[in-house]
Amino acid sequence: MNGRDQYRKATPETEENVQMISFTIGSERFGVPILVVQEIIMMSTITEIPNSPDFVEGVINLRGNIIPVIDLRRRLRLRGYSKGTPAIQKPGTRILVVEIEGSVTGFIVDSVAKVITVPASRISPPPDIIVAGVQSLYISGVVHLDEGILVILDFRRILSLEERDALEGVSRVIPQTMESISR
Repeated sequence: MNGRDQYRKATPETEENVQMISFTIGSERFGVPILVVQEIIMMSTITEIPNSPDFVEGVINLRGNIIPVIDLRRRLRLRGYSKGTPAIQKPGTRILVVEIEGSVTGFIVDSVAKVITVPASRISPPPDIIVAGVQSLYISGVVHLDEGILVILDFRRILSLEERDALEGVSRVIPQTMESISR
């Protein structure tokens, strides 16, 4: 046995870890890989957009950039959502600013808990049945933690290609409209 083999035997293989931002919607805990989230901001004034898709809460101005905002409770059709009612704003309500394939979108969540590190081996594939009322299509995995189950969302699947195109259209139209109004 040479020195390298002895080192391998003495040094356990390091397990790959995934850092996630955990957040809540109602009583359910969700997670998203930290690299997907650009930032987390306090709830701010959302401007409603006439004739926008029903899943769009409105838009916000984030440092000069107009970004669409979606109520994640309504989008995932979780308990407490109802069509046409605005997002409930509690003191802990936050907006996760997420980049999905080049498009920036805000998602309203009830609260952001913390950044957690999960060994990749503890992440189970999504079950075939609905978890926490969320279609398995939107779930990339689940993790069993001491506090309960953490459902890992796949934000690339939360919006269809057509919906992402509609959001980009909203983001492009608003600045042009604002510019023409100010003239």
